[in-house]
Amino acid sequence: MHPREGATRIVMAYEASSLGFGLYDELKEAGIECHVLAPTKMESSPQQRKTKTDERDAKKILEIIRGHILAGNEMPSVWVPDPETRDDREVVRARLDVADKLSAVKIQIQSLLKRNSLRRPEKLKSAWTQKHVAWLEGLTHNDSGLGFGTVEALKTLLHQKTALEMEVAQLDEALIALSETLRYAEPVRALLKEYGVGLMAALVFLAELGDLSRFSNRREIGAYLGVVPSSYESGENSDKKGHITRQGPGRIRKVLCQSAWAIIRGGNAEERSAYARVVGRNPKHKKIGVVALMRRLGIRMWHIGLEAQKKSRCFKVAA
Repeated sequence: MHPREGATRIVMAYEASSLGFGLYDELKEAGIECHVLAPTKMESSPQQRKTKTDERDAKKILEIIRGHILAGNEMPSVWVPDPETRDDREVVRARLDVADKLSAVKIQIQSLLKRNSLRRPEKLKSAWTQKHVAWLEGLTHNDSGLGFGTVEALKTLLHQKTALEMEVAQLDEALIALSETLRYAEPVRALLKEYGVGLMAALVFLAELGDLSRFSNRREIGAYLGVVPSSYESGENSDKKGHITRQGPGRIRKVLCQSAWAIIRGGNAEERSAYARVVGRNPKHKKIGVVALMRRLGIRMWHIGLEAQKKSRCFKVAA
């Protein structure tokens, strides 16, 4: 029996999760109207968050669907990317994940050295250079004076570091290939002209946001990126601003933060002046100044990427 037989409309919804959009695709193919809900947009009290169960979540989603159908309430849905965008995200996210693992291994190595009161020789000015790594490898030899357990642990960590660096190199080649495809070539070229924006930042921005035309203005893109202050309003005269909302993809905020620091260290005078104005008012507000640059950069990248996507005319918007 077809799912729609005997019913004029079937509506189903579920929370966005690590399972992705496979269920959405299956339900849509079966003729069922499906919505993927954003957990951050579903209102809940502190008490409800402490007593979260599958049954309570199901009832909450049911009430949201009822309100949508019977009262026309807006569904707190996420944008469902097309299959090609989902596939592009896999390699970009894999590159970010491997980089995080590599950083973690380096921190483990540094911690191991500290626990054994080992310091980098003064002649080695910088860490993780070829000479520094050669010194680390020398510590794994029998005549290093280190204990058996420490030597074996260091060997393992150095092997992990080498393997992860090889994976980073392979994924970098994959990102270069992705950036040269018809879908990304024009937007990436345009974004790379921005100071502080590298290939990684450009591809993370484009893959995570997907169809840039789904945003109407700078306020929408700023809110989606989670770099706008939260608001606490009660009554006519109260308008208290809090920390940034941190909604939307944290991966984009991460690369925007890295790009913002690059701008602060050597970007154009206008951007550095914007940061200096914020910090000048209060030296303790350096983080606020960085977030301000992140927001300005994110909006600028959206404008640039949107124009480039229009020129390329190869972005397939999900139905």
